[in-house]
This record gives sequence, C-alpha cells and structure tokens, in this order.
Amino acid sequence: MNTFFKPVDVQALLNTSKLVKGTLLGDKVQSFINAKADNDNPSYIVNETAQLLLDIREDLLTEKRSLARLQLLDISLKLEELLFQSAPYWEPDTVSGQLEKICALTTASVGAGYLELWEWEQISGTLSKFGESKLTLAELTQVLETARSAVEWSAATVKANYQEVVNTYTAFEPKSYAFIDDRIRGSVALHLGQSVGQLGDFISKESALTNKVMDISNQSTFRGLNPGYAFGELVVVDGSSEDIEVSADKIYIFQRSPSDLKPVAGIATVAEGNMVSHVQLLARNLGIPNAALSDQNLQSLKKYDGDRVFYAVSNKGNVILKPEAQMTDQERGLFLKKERNTDKIEVPVEKIQLGTTDVLNMRDVDASDSGALCGPKAANLGQLKKMFPEQVVEGLVIPFGIFKDHMDQTMPGENISYWEFLNSMFKEAERMRSTDVPEPEVENYQLRQLETLRTAIKKMPLKEDFKNQLETKFKSVLGAEFGKVPVFLRSDTNMEDLKEFTGAGLNLTLFNVLDKEKIIEGIKDVWASPYTERSFKWRQVYLLNPENVFPSILVIPSVDVDYSGVLITKGINSGNDKDLTVAFSRGAGGAVDGQSAETYTIYRDNGYRLLAPAREALYNTLPVTGGTGKKIATFERRVLNEKNMADIKTLAKTIRETMPKETNSDYEGAYDVELGFKEDKLWLFQIRPFVENKKALSSGYLESITPKINTTKEISLSTKI
Repeated sequence: MNTFFKPVDVQALLNTSKLVKGTLLGDKVQSFINAKADNDNPSYIVNETAQLLLDIREDLLTEKRSLARLQLLDISLKLEELLFQSAPYWEPDTVSGQLEKICALTTASVGAGYLELWEWEQISGTLSKFGESKLTLAELTQVLETARSAVEWSAATVKANYQEVVNTYTAFEPKSYAFIDDRIRGSVALHLGQSVGQLGDFISKESALTNKVMDISNQSTFRGLNPGYAFGELVVVDGSSEDIEVSADKIYIFQRSPSDLKPVAGIATVAEGNMVSHVQLLARNLGIPNAALSDQNLQSLKKYDGDRVFYAVSNKGNVILKPEAQMTDQERGLFLKKERNTDKIEVPVEKIQLGTTDVLNMRDVDASDSGALCGPKAANLGQLKKMFPEQVVEGLVIPFGIFKDHMDQTMPGENISYWEFLNSMFKEAERMRSTDVPEPEVENYQLRQLETLRTAIKKMPLKEDFKNQLETKFKSVLGAEFGKVPVFLRSDTNMEDLKEFTGAGLNLTLFNVLDKEKIIEGIKDVWASPYTERSFKWRQVYLLNPENVFPSILVIPSVDVDYSGVLITKGINSGNDKDLTVAFSRGAGGAVDGQSAETYTIYRDNGYRLLAPAREALYNTLPVTGGTGKKIATFERRVLNEKNMADIKTLAKTIRETMPKETNSDYEGAYDVELGFKEDKLWLFQIRPFVENKKALSSGYLESITPKINTTKEISLSTKI
C-alpha cells in the first residue's frame, strides 16, 4: 500500500524527458507542476490533471519526434496515476460539485484514451452544466444518462482492445477472464463510475424512478431496455455466453448476449450491443424484459445464481428483481397457467400461391405479393425498387412454389414426401399433447424430427428446370453468368415481418456467395433454416400454426458497403414517434447481429444525440472473390457523417409519407429499415414493420410500477447530495 500511494513525482519524470522540456506541451506540464506545489486541494488537482491529460492527447501528434512522443506518453501515464490517487479525496457535498467532478473525470477519460475526441465533442456540452444555478429533472437526468454512457463507452474501449486475446487465454486459464475487469477498475473509469452512481442515487430519490434489485449496491446503473415481466430461475453468466444452452423459463444475466439467442424468460446484459439488433427486436416484440447493468452489478448478482426470482422492467425503464418469497399476490397472478393459444397469432396462408414455380425478377414483385408469392423481404424490397430505383440493387426471387415443389418429392428412406414428413410430425405432436405427454417430451420429439428433415433437405436434389432458370435469370437480371457475381441468399418466410411478429434474424442469410455449387448448396441450407431449433422455438412462442411456414429466397448482388445498419422511424430512446433511431457499424451486416454500434436519436426538428459509439474491433468486408473478410477498426472517426445523417432523415420522411400509400396499407406504425453507405451513396436492403409488444406496453402491472415523474421540476445545484 505504501508503494501504491507513494506521491507521484511528475517533476522527476519531466526532468528525464529531455526532448519534451521547452516544447509547448513541456511548458504546460511545468506550469501544472508549479501550480500544484501551491495548491493540493483534490478538486483542483483532479480538474487540472484532467485538462493536462486532454491537452497531451489533443496535441500529441503535432510532436513529430517519435521518442518525444513516447516521453509524453510516459508523462500522461504518470498523470493518470496521480489522478487515480487524488480522485477519492474529492468528496463533493452539492449537486453542482458532483457534476463538476463527473465532468472532470470524463475529461480525464478522454485524455487517457478511453473515449475518443469526437465523442467528447458530442457530450461535453451536456456534462458542463455544473455552473448553472438550477436544472430541471429532465435536464439533470440527461446529464446522468450521458455520464453513465461515458462509463460504458470507456469500459467498451478496454473490451474492444483486449477481449479477443483474453478469450484465447481464458480457454486454458479461466482466471484470465478477470483481466478486463481489473484493467477497468484500475483506471479513471472506476472513479467516474462511482461518481455517476452517486448522482444516480440522488436523482432516483428526486424522481421516484428507483430500481429494486435484490439487496445489491449501486442500483442506479441498472436501466431498462424493453418492458416486460418474468418469473424463473436466475442464471448469472460471468464469461462467454456463446456456448450456453438457454432455457425458455429462466432469466439470464450476461456479459454479452449470444448472437443466436434462443427464447428466454428474461435477460439483462453488461454489453447491451445495440437497441436495434435482431435479439433486441425479438425481445421487444415478445415482451421479454430486458435491461442493461454494470459489470459490478453482475458480480454482485452472482451469489443469487440458481435462485428463483421475479423480474420486471417498467415502461419508463425502472427495474425490479426480487426473490420469489417477496412476490406479491398480484405478481404471482401474472403467471397463472394460461391456454396454449393465449396471445398467439396465426400465420396467414389464405392467399399463398404455391403454383408459381418460376424464378422471378424482383422488379416484378411488390408489397402486395408478400405472403402470396414470397416473403416480405423480397416483396418489400421490390416495392422499394419501384420507389427508390437508384438505391436498390437488382434481385431474383425464388418463390414459395419452388420450395413446395421440391418438398413434394419423395424423402429418401421414408416412402413419403418431405412435406408429408413435416406435417406428420406436427400431427403426432398434437396427439401426444392430447394424451397429456409433458411438453418438454413433445418438444424433444419435434426437434429430433426436424433435425432429420433438415439433414434431408440439405441433401435434396434440385430439379434441372429450376437450375436452368437460375442460369438464365442470373444473366438477364443480374447481368453476369451464374457463379460469376457474388450474391446474398436471404431466407424470406411468410412468418416474419408481420404486424404482430418480427421474426428478425431467425432464419439463415448467406453472405457474398460466388461459386455456383455453393449457391446451389446455399439454397438448400436456407430452405432448411426455418427448421433449426432456435427458429422453431421462437416460432412456438408466438405462432398458432408453425406448420404453415413457407420459405422463399431473395437473391441480391453484394454491395461492399463502407458501413451499414438500421433505421427505426421512431425515437426508441426519446419515446417520440416523430424522432428517428439509427444504429450503424463499419462494414457489411452492421448493427443487426448485436454489434456495439454507433447509435443516435435524430430529433424531428433539428439536431441529434449520440447514444453510443461503435466499439467493434473487427468488421466485415465483401471481396469480389466471394466469402467475407475481416478488417481492423479504429475509433478515432465517427461512422456516420453529417451528409449521411441528412440523407437518412430525408429517406425517413419519404418512407413515412409514401410507403402506406404505395402499398395501399392501413399500417400506421414505425418502420425498421436496413441500409448501408458506399462512398456516401445510400443503399436500401430491407424494410419491415417495427413491432413492439402491445401487451407489455399496455400491461396494468407494468403501469402500476411506472412512477409518474414531473420532469419540469427544478432542482437547485446547491442542494446537498
């Protein structure tokens, strides 16, 4: 301890940094040392150290001598050590003082490299309001949210730099997994997180928006993402989640949710990914409670692993997690046994046209063909091609009829067709239920049969006429020989993108397939994908007639975009239907697979707010030779530029005004749009309804735990904290 708390001697380091002395930055360091000798007040030291760290970060690259840069980095590390020692001794007793400390520690995080300079430009105005005499509760809450974000972004920087290496070492030494947490807790982010937690506790009392999470400390760092409630065993996963076998009746706490998550009762994550990933959209659609928490919160909850708990997230985002023994009668009543078809929907099959067995030009389909000839991906992209012809690629559609035509072939070893095998499985499952066979046993039977069917479909011979059509249509529509242009193969079933059910990401999309044989095999893989365990289990949660699922396939040429992502035509974070939510990552396939994406609320009137920066260390590229490549990302520049933001806003306005009219639809909700930019040109890849769970949004219980907050309430910053 004596060694750790030994006073930091910056002067001695400067004296040995001979290349720095006498330079502009060297003079700033010397001035800091001289002033510090006359003022040892912790608030003064933290403020001045933070500013000097930022000055070094901003001006480091103006120093052209490599050895001088190394000496400046040594000084920066010593200053960070000084600040880490001094911060605990600054104990503000007013709101103003707490805000000033948070601003100073965030400044230090930027100077120490945990936040990027452009990110600081986005948030510095919000965090610099400690000089005001008073703020409304809404303004103070925005300061809290921004400061909490700075903590999360700082932690995400550490993970982006070390996670891959840590995962490698963890495979043979599990203790290695603690490295990232140790690195964060040994940085300025530790003190920033503690200060933000104290501000959160104060605001919780003022607003009555309090979390009630077991008996753990620092509860203000919990924040709800999707409203809902659940009851079940709590499973706390402190490590990689990719190999975890989840259960639909359990509640999971993850560092990061698996990209192919199967149904769960509830979920909370340290690394939330982004709010528009496929997993988040499914959770929002199905009313699965979902929250974000800190790593410290996760560690505190580990002692409750295996306990049965009640979990709820309100419409305003406050979180309840408590033991079964503390549940009220009202809460127990939420889980009384219900009929199997409660709140389920039926896949519409009345207009399906299975007689069409020709490969279609995407230009010849539109929204009216959804659920008839093909799924909504192809139908809606065909519609967009009519509306935005220069921003949508050409495409081919393999309709439901071609799939059904192949499924009517005899299945090897069964003496019945593939289709008959599938339907006999569903009939047997209903027979088992009627004789009171336990549901897990019924499900296991179905999964075994589906595995047999999947394997058979992947080996299914494609008809010669179909393969000849592909040869012809590739040349006439896509402008290249079959096997000479890389394409995406996108599963497009009649059970996704419905008004009540999203189905986002449940079935297979194959990236950038070039080789002819790989495309043929890929078609069969895509046809088989609705019968995977994950896809089947999610459908079982929400659909009454999962046996009537038909896949079509959308075939579109690859666009090697610079960055890609998702637009939601409503403000998810702001709660304003007139705002926009945008999440983008570098490269192809951005945001949809739970990547740590650059996320904004774009306001209806003017301006936007950065909700999160991108923190993925690698991103996808689409080489002309097929397959996917990986490139290393750096974070010093933002993903979306101002022109991109303006183009997105214009696109959203056009979609809102024209999509219902062009499709003769009565749909009045928000849209979920997948898009990308290549050399600043906007490309459109998909549009579908943005589906939220009406039951969760209108739940009487969730409304009862949602406090009524007077956001205009003014709080004096001289108030004791």
